[in-house]
Amino acid sequence: MPSVLLPNTASPFAPRSAPTVVLNRTVEPWLTATLKRINRVKRPLNSAPQHMRCLTETLSSPSAIWNLCTLIVSRAPEAQLAKHSNPLVEALQNTKLLHIQAYVVHVDLVLSHEIAFKLSPETIKELIAYHKTIYLVDQEASTWQWTDKEAQIKKLHEEFIQTVNKFVFRTDAIALEGIEEDGAGELLCGRSDEVKSAVMGFFCPLLPPPPKVIESIRPPPTILPSSAGSNWWEPTLPSSHIIHPVEPWKVIPSSPASSDQTSPLTTTAPAQQPMWAGIGLNDLPSTTTLDSPVSQYATSTSQAFYQPSSLLPQLPLPSIMAQQCNPGNIFGFGWNHSFPDFATTI
Repeated sequence: MPSVLLPNTASPFAPRSAPTVVLNRTVEPWLTATLKRINRVKRPLNSAPQHMRCLTETLSSPSAIWNLCTLIVSRAPEAQLAKHSNPLVEALQNTKLLHIQAYVVHVDLVLSHEIAFKLSPETIKELIAYHKTIYLVDQEASTWQWTDKEAQIKKLHEEFIQTVNKFVFRTDAIALEGIEEDGAGELLCGRSDEVKSAVMGFFCPLLPPPPKVIESIRPPPTILPSSAGSNWWEPTLPSSHIIHPVEPWKVIPSSPASSDQTSPLTTTAPAQQPMWAGIGLNDLPSTTTLDSPVSQYATSTSQAFYQPSSLLPQLPLPSIMAQQCNPGNIFGFGWNHSFPDFATTI
């Protein structure tokens, strides 16, 4: 049922007044039987206005207080409870019953078919006292101390007061069957469990603040100072590292013939003779001192390759070779040699 349909008496901190009752033109038989049962003085119930008047007067009486449910709570904070060897005796000494009572503020048998209850002032007072003197004390003792703990406890209590005064329990209109002669009654068919769950939800736990997340602080990057004239890309070497001056690179010629010429790539180094310029062929090691066949072959090959032109045999000219290689010389006779004529025998 929308909250706009509730009367002003259902608003928070509003005083109690007569409930609003809405009935159809045709009254249901169960309502007529219920009103006849609770009336000590027989009254005529022949029309809808008579039913409405009877029900309003019955629910408006000061004794028309309904018992919605019953809670078992502690008598004192946990630190002050008495200890006993018998658990039953200890439970009876340390606990008490807290009755959740309410009165009817609205009855609607036309649209929503609901009945609305609001907590009685006595019940609201008992709930607020228990929340402040017992529940919050236990919550404070069971949590560690932080800076805004007292302020949070005070805030929880203020929110609890507002919630208790705003609470309106709605249930099916058939609950009117539990009404008694003086207008009081109790909820039937397990509806008390719904009220108990709703009331226990008013007690919010005292939660400490979440731990702060410590972020790792990284050191800022080190920027090395540099002068305006130096290049920023030059690497910085430690002071202990000293580079000694080295001799510039020089190109060694690839053959002994270029030993007297300076390489074009050599810029600062003076012209020097190559390492093999003063070594002659006679200075090479003799083959007689080498015992290995492989070394003898390598030495003989190298000597044959490096022999000067004076040691090589004199080869004849090509024209002389052509004369010496004619067919006549090969077979032992020249071209002017006469061959006998052999006649053809027929």
